[in-house]
Amino acid sequence: MPAEVIDRPNPSAKPSHIPDDVLSLAVKLEKSHLGPKHYEGLQYFRRAANYIAAAMIHLGNNVLLEKDLTHDDIKPRLLGHWGTCPGLVLVYAHLNLLIKEQNLDMIYVVGPGHGAPAILAGLYLEGSLERFYPQYTRDKQGLHNLIAKFSTPSGFPSHINAETPGSIHEGGELGYALSVAFGAVMDKPDLIVACVVGDGEAESGPTATAWHGAKYIDPKESGAVIPIVHVNGFKISERTIYGCMDDKEMVTLFTGYGYQCRFVEDLDNIDEDLGGSMRWAVAEIQRIQKAARSGKPIMKPRWPVLIMRTPKGWGAPKKVHGNIMEGSFAAHQVPLMAAKTDDEELSQLQEWLESYKPKELFTNKGELTELVRSIIPTNDKQKLGQNPITYNSHEELKVPDWEKYAVKKGDQASCMQTIGELLDQVLVDNPKSMRIFSPDELVSNKLDAVFRHTGRDFQWDEFSNAQGGRVIEILSEHTCQGFLQGYTLTGRTGLFPSYESFLGIVHTMMVQYSKFNKMSRETPWRKDISSINYLETSTWTRQEHNGFSHQNPSFIGAVLNLKPEAARVYLPPDANTFLSTFSHCLRSKNYVNLMVGSKQPQPVFLSAEEADSHCRAGASVWKFASTDDGLNPDVVIVGIGAEITFEVIEAAAILQRLAPYLRVRVVNVTDLLILENEGTHPHALTNADFSAMFTEDKPIHFNYHGYGNELKGLLFGRPNLHRVSLESYSEEGSTTTPFDMMIRNRVSRFHVAEAAIKGAALGNEKVSLNLHELLSDIRHQITKTQEYIMKTSKDPEGTYDTPSFEGGASIHRDVGYAD
Repeated sequence: MPAEVIDRPNPSAKPSHIPDDVLSLAVKLEKSHLGPKHYEGLQYFRRAANYIAAAMIHLGNNVLLEKDLTHDDIKPRLLGHWGTCPGLVLVYAHLNLLIKEQNLDMIYVVGPGHGAPAILAGLYLEGSLERFYPQYTRDKQGLHNLIAKFSTPSGFPSHINAETPGSIHEGGELGYALSVAFGAVMDKPDLIVACVVGDGEAESGPTATAWHGAKYIDPKESGAVIPIVHVNGFKISERTIYGCMDDKEMVTLFTGYGYQCRFVEDLDNIDEDLGGSMRWAVAEIQRIQKAARSGKPIMKPRWPVLIMRTPKGWGAPKKVHGNIMEGSFAAHQVPLMAAKTDDEELSQLQEWLESYKPKELFTNKGELTELVRSIIPTNDKQKLGQNPITYNSHEELKVPDWEKYAVKKGDQASCMQTIGELLDQVLVDNPKSMRIFSPDELVSNKLDAVFRHTGRDFQWDEFSNAQGGRVIEILSEHTCQGFLQGYTLTGRTGLFPSYESFLGIVHTMMVQYSKFNKMSRETPWRKDISSINYLETSTWTRQEHNGFSHQNPSFIGAVLNLKPEAARVYLPPDANTFLSTFSHCLRSKNYVNLMVGSKQPQPVFLSAEEADSHCRAGASVWKFASTDDGLNPDVVIVGIGAEITFEVIEAAAILQRLAPYLRVRVVNVTDLLILENEGTHPHALTNADFSAMFTEDKPIHFNYHGYGNELKGLLFGRPNLHRVSLESYSEEGSTTTPFDMMIRNRVSRFHVAEAAIKGAALGNEKVSLNLHELLSDIRHQITKTQEYIMKTSKDPEGTYDTPSFEGGASIHRDVGYAD
């Protein structure tokens, strides 16, 4: 039996038990009266856009109905989503009029990205498609090209994406539109973003938190968002939560979020209702902004939100084969799916399309009639598809010389504290084009140097209200990611620092963004943007105090799966290499940069000059820790990751003492993607360079910060991989000591030394002769260390002393435990 039977179209919500007097919280407006010209213009534009949208889903020919439809006129494969289109067209039409009337700077972010037919129709009518794609001229041939090729390999896809003019949001995965919209208006004081949130999308976790985005908008320095909640009541096959909430439930919800709630639901006078509501929303925004910009900011301003109730699939046939269509979930996708073969559906399609009276909308040549054009802005830069903010607004970031912040070689320094000094100056030098979006972890991650010259931008907090802070901290990784995307795609630069274990929360958001970015790079009219920058710290290697839940480096693999043109993963081993890497990433364009590093004090192995050379190469032989500068080794040991590399250095020191006749070469890899097989990534070493660094035939042991399968995937295809062994994070963890974490995951100095001894024994007779004795010694040290940790709950003294390879005393450092 069907899961749900709808016995009437567009069912209203059952009444709640909330007292009726809460309805006084909803905004009441005097009935708006549109002039005849504006009213007709809106009607004609909406009819034309709805006609094109419906035709795009169904027609492959006869796009102007110059004769009665036949089955041959229907596409062989019907794809698209009609249900949301009429509402999106309604908003599009009114934004046009609003921009034209009030000379506004606006863009349109569409949460229901599957409503691409509606947006493409609007872009066609305003001439934006024709500007960027000459084949979509506003005549009969251009209209045919748009309609017939929609959702085919030679046309636009079924969802909004980077090929859609005016878009800054990948329209496939729901939940991100609102946070992207808020990110876009930051530091754009004149910009208004109209953001439609579908009532299906409103059920997603990212959207639920994004409603708090308004609390991070300083009206003195930033623009504003007009959220439009499109409540058509249905998802793919059932009703929505918002569709089952009455006005009392909705108004109390959004009042609690901090908004003024205006219902738009007078279907008989929808243009007057929406037009008046939009003008009210703009007036409220301007009132709030005027107060802030005149030095009298309103504490906790109530920003406007519109709740727009229209039927699902408005305008489609009322019923199809006796089943309710308009006003039900059945209208979500293709209303007349069998029109290619079914005579009844073909007849209904003809009747439906003719209801828009296309002969009043298009001339015999397929050109637009004057009334359709009348509400479209005449300034191309104000058209929703041609606002330069959405495709050509990149601001170059000023990045100071990182070497001014370099740490003396041989000292100890936290990578995060060190780059925090640089980051502080970056924010000073870029007061309107750089922000940090952080999930409440900036101080914990030791980046608090930035607070010397800036603060947090939480407008609901009396201690940070109206102070121009450049740091946004909200304990929602989804919202941070959305803010970052919106900010970056409108020309600025952002940074997302996070605990390593929780960055994976935004995995799919990052992937959706990278898809948008990939298509942007393949779309000639879209210009460069700053790279999106992730700073991953509080890593598993020093999360022993927080336990197993905080030990998860999987975001590395998520970035590695991206296209090689986009993916960049760096694991700098010390403060100076991190400075060099960080500076490079901030300057870079069009990448997804992931930087992984330690917040605890680490030895500074390289000088500034050496660090710069090392980072340019992506990897190098560390001669100071190698036997005879690494010449003629018996084995190569490789560190990838800060603490992991320290263990490799310690292993080299152990081997020097335990088996001085064992020749070892120590290599550090800071740019992970140099390991990719030759030709598969722009940074990949050639096989000749790979052999020069790692030898042609000697055993190699990798000590790797992430998951082992990531490294195996990178190395796949390299010659002579039978000689490779590796250890990595292996899902072993608890609340324990830092060194016990190394031992549990087999990446400790002892395990590296053990692997080196086994490898060297294959070609060094003396090592082979003493193999059992050497391995017994190493394994004994592991056992004794574990016993000591279990007994004392601390690591042995000297565990984190920096080893000396020149006979000098070790340098002691504190590892640190606290958050």
